[in-house]
Amino acid sequence: MSVPVSQMYTVAHYALSQHLRGVKRYPLVMMLEPLFRCNLECAGCGKIQYPDHILNRRLTPEQCLAAADECGAPIVSIPGGEPLIHPEMPAIAEGLVKRKKYVYLCTNAILLERKLQDYTPSKYLTFSIHMDGLKEEHDHAVCRDGVYDVAVKAIKAALAKGFRVTTNTTLFNDAAPARVRRFFDEMMELGVEGMMISPGYSYEKAPDQHSFLSRDRTHSLFAQLLAQRKRGWQFNQSPLFLEFLMGKREYECTPWGNPTYNIFGWQRPCYLLQDGYASTFRELMEETEWERYGTGRHEQCRDCMVHCGYEASAVKDTFSSWGGFFGTVRATLFPNAV
Repeated sequence: MSVPVSQMYTVAHYALSQHLRGVKRYPLVMMLEPLFRCNLECAGCGKIQYPDHILNRRLTPEQCLAAADECGAPIVSIPGGEPLIHPEMPAIAEGLVKRKKYVYLCTNAILLERKLQDYTPSKYLTFSIHMDGLKEEHDHAVCRDGVYDVAVKAIKAALAKGFRVTTNTTLFNDAAPARVRRFFDEMMELGVEGMMISPGYSYEKAPDQHSFLSRDRTHSLFAQLLAQRKRGWQFNQSPLFLEFLMGKREYECTPWGNPTYNIFGWQRPCYLLQDGYASTFRELMEETEWERYGTGRHEQCRDCMVHCGYEASAVKDTFSSWGGFFGTVRATLFPNAV
């Protein structure tokens, strides 16, 4: 694992404190969507399909910071849309860093190099660069030639200025394991701190509805990707979640572990499934019918194995049972052990 020791300690302390207090549902990562507009039109994304009057709306820094305070999660992930389009994103990031939140600012990196001057390197701020594979695969996924090269150049510039940089990769049904493993090599050679990988999000509004992974295909693909993994590969994720993707573990979804706040409010029940909104975080947690969701409970959850629903389950397993704790230690130290 490449997660910084300070971040691991913060998350562990937070999770243990919630567990010892008997709190059944608590957030680990807040998903903050300050806007839906993007400068790409990826076929697998459903965020940019809104009409212009919705795409033109943005959360203010005050709204973002108030939501983070209300939620209390130690980590804030800022997806989109494309966050760097937001003119007040530097103020939002700075406010979260001052609160000692670990911020993952997710970006396609098209604007990153020219925007770096607006940010200050910090252990609390990470640029999470969306990279969907090697040049051919990435440019195909984002439906624009040349984006991979722009992103690589921006990664190098950010690292040179002392910023923390990770990657996040969404894999679909056509992913070729050998090519993805080469991609892991390239990202590590660039010097990124760690990589995050996840099966494709099943967005209802996405133009391409044919490339999302079934559960069986997810198990098969990730078992091939992560078998005999190289020592140099660093993943910015729970090792138990990676085992879950490989089919070695079973977890139930915990959508409250990664609650989403956007221009409409607190999204029920999760980042991917839009089933209404709550006006407050408390309302989201106390009035959402959580038992309606998850594999075997909701049709749209049938094949989902995405990190926003299941990584919190893996983290909870680590800190709520000796089996989970020792499993995490084993998977961290000996990732290729059977």
